[in-house]
Amino acid sequence: MRRITFVIYPGYSAMALAAVSVFETANMLEGQALYDLRFVSEQGGAVKTSSGMRLACEPFDAELGDTLVVGGATFPEPVSPALVEFVRDAPRNYRRVVAICTGAFVLADAGLLDGRRVTTHWLHARELQRRFPGAKVEEDRIFINDGPIWTSAGMTAGIDLALALVENDLGPAAAKSVARKLVVYHRRGGGQSQFSTLLELAPKSDRIQTALAYARENLHTPLTVPQLAEAAHLSPRQFSRAFHAETGQSPAKAIENLRVEAARALLEQSSHPIDVVARQTGFSDRDQMRRAFLRAFGQPPQVLRRNARNEANGL
Repeated sequence: MRRITFVIYPGYSAMALAAVSVFETANMLEGQALYDLRFVSEQGGAVKTSSGMRLACEPFDAELGDTLVVGGATFPEPVSPALVEFVRDAPRNYRRVVAICTGAFVLADAGLLDGRRVTTHWLHARELQRRFPGAKVEEDRIFINDGPIWTSAGMTAGIDLALALVENDLGPAAAKSVARKLVVYHRRGGGQSQFSTLLELAPKSDRIQTALAYARENLHTPLTVPQLAEAAHLSPRQFSRAFHAETGQSPAKAIENLRVEAARALLEQSSHPIDVVARQTGFSDRDQMRRAFLRAFGQPPQVLRRNARNEANGL
């Protein structure tokens, strides 16, 4: 049996507890207690979370476990020296140490992130890098596994990370079954972006939303303004004006962002050659795709693919 220990402290985000359901569901589907879930805090007893809910905890101890999970607070705030010391000792007592959302700040305070690739909620990623320059913060990631240290972005990304832990323990089939039972997409890859181009554009009218949906389904084609305007049932001039007013971007820039998003997903989740990825996502050639990646990520496609493969192999 694998013991999963959740570290709880005042102001702990109740959303981080969503990861608990992943391990609970794995137990239910396997018909046996594969995971033993513990909740610990500095003093033990009832601890008030960010939502006002109180969670009964055991006090810190030196009992061994498989995985220690440190969730985040709504904002990264100082925690007690005793909590930091407990987390600092965790690598001696646990096989894996996990941070969800701003829990990465606690791991950083404990000195566990020096020299490691990590992520956290995009809103706080640059603060994490500024305060802890020894960490290699990658703000546009769902989760990252660097050796025994696992970190995730905020909110629902903790579920993706927990599914990845189950997959690491029990295999892809088990993780897929858990995801299906929880009615979530079979976990997003750790390299997937925290950002969604369509969410970022946030068009207000049905016509512009329809044009963007058409574009996403036809990225392999040239996608001219007249084509998009026709999908939106507007003249090209009306479409361009409305598109910029609603999204703050030109149609050309938005389409490039959609292509980059799709190309990155293909690079990280398939073995297609870069030329094929470029062609399938509508770039004229690999050089055009490379320039777009440098504008979007500051890195060429090859580097992003290599990072994703290293992460999948636990390197």
